Amino acid sequence: MKADKLKSFNYAIGMFGTSIPINMLKTYAAIYYVDRLGLTTIQLATILFVYTFIDALDNPIYGFLSDRTRTRWGRRRPWLVIGTPLLVLGFIAFYSTPDFLAGNSLFGYAMLFYILTGTLDSVINANYGALFPELFRTDASRAATNALRQAFQLVAMIISIALTPIVTSVIGYGPTAIIYGILGGAVILYMAFTAREVEVHVDEQKPALWNSLKDLFTNRKFWLAGFTNAFYSAAMSLVLASLPFFVKYTLQIPDGQSTILFASVLIIAIGCVAVWARLVRKYSVIPVWRVALATLAIAFIPLYFANSLATAAVGSALVGFGFAGVITTMDLIGAKVMDEDTRKYNVRREGIISNALGFMNRLNGLFTSFAFYLIFVIFGFESGANPGSDPANASRFLLTVFPFALMVISFGFSWTLDFPRDEKPPELLGVAPEATGD
Repeated sequence: MKADKLKSFNYAIGMFGTSIPINMLKTYAAIYYVDRLGLTTIQLATILFVYTFIDALDNPIYGFLSDRTRTRWGRRRPWLVIGTPLLVLGFIAFYSTPDFLAGNSLFGYAMLFYILTGTLDSVINANYGALFPELFRTDASRAATNALRQAFQLVAMIISIALTPIVTSVIGYGPTAIIYGILGGAVILYMAFTAREVEVHVDEQKPALWNSLKDLFTNRKFWLAGFTNAFYSAAMSLVLASLPFFVKYTLQIPDGQSTILFASVLIIAIGCVAVWARLVRKYSVIPVWRVALATLAIAFIPLYFANSLATAAVGSALVGFGFAGVITTMDLIGAKVMDEDTRKYNVRREGIISNALGFMNRLNGLFTSFAFYLIFVIFGFESGANPGSDPANASRFLLTVFPFALMVISFGFSWTLDFPRDEKPPELLGVAPEATGD
């Protein structure tokens, strides 16, 4: 039992490491470059748009190469160990902008390091995500481990999102990125060296690129799970990116008080992850997943009417409750997609499927770029220097209206997907039957 708990801990803590850099990158890129440095909302939308298509090309390649990797250290560990330092360097560079940059040079610098950091995050998360269904072979062990890693993710989000306004106000964005990058990188490397992969059997075939892509493109459940996740992810990415604008322009309170709203979301989510995990064990994944998506969508309604720090904190807490349910269940859906692929084709392709699902998740760049484009068109919000005539409602639109619409679509997609209840994951070559119980 102690060994099982240590195994879960060693894997789950990796989510703490992977979450710190990417959450600061995605949450504060807009407020840092647009509001402070003068990048326009159109330029930011362009960066997000271009990055999404680059991610579409590199994700299947990363997953395919990971699945075919054969080393004495495993399939995933080499990618994690090599990719982590590069991720940290790209992240630090993004928030260490040289003072002489302006206009197109600032735009080019932001695009280069946003894309570089984002694609390295894809490498890390694809290999980290591919380990999940491989290491944990039952729904019970997956639910327990996923609840723990989501709790770690939420703690990381408290640090990298909720506390960042306070930290950056004291030491600035560059030093903050250095601290977060080193902390996150160290934890990822700890996970990589302590999580023991399932040994690849000598007779186990390597996945072929064309067959893998063909099977993936014709996998109806992959697309349904992917689109559900993409719309949800877009909604939450927009919430994180727009909350600092909401605090400044709608509530008109000091920037540092955004910490209270972020904390309202994340602390409630930490407390509720265990509740949602218990519901999964009692009622199974699919119905609880749908309820969580609906709950998150409904939570944006009271947040729309918030007009003070207190009412915004209550609305944020409701968002946190729904958010906890989705993060507790979403990865279990992805694991079932991987299990079904392994069972059907008798080849392990967790890497390419995890990366492909990650790409679908990153489609949020299209929606968030469109949302920032819309506030320019509708409200005339161009930048911090020229926020238009109604920045308060522009920020409210970003935080509540657009995310609500995205969550309604996500909930609709969830009703098109289902799996047989209590179907066990396929046995892996080279794994003793008793090892699957975790």
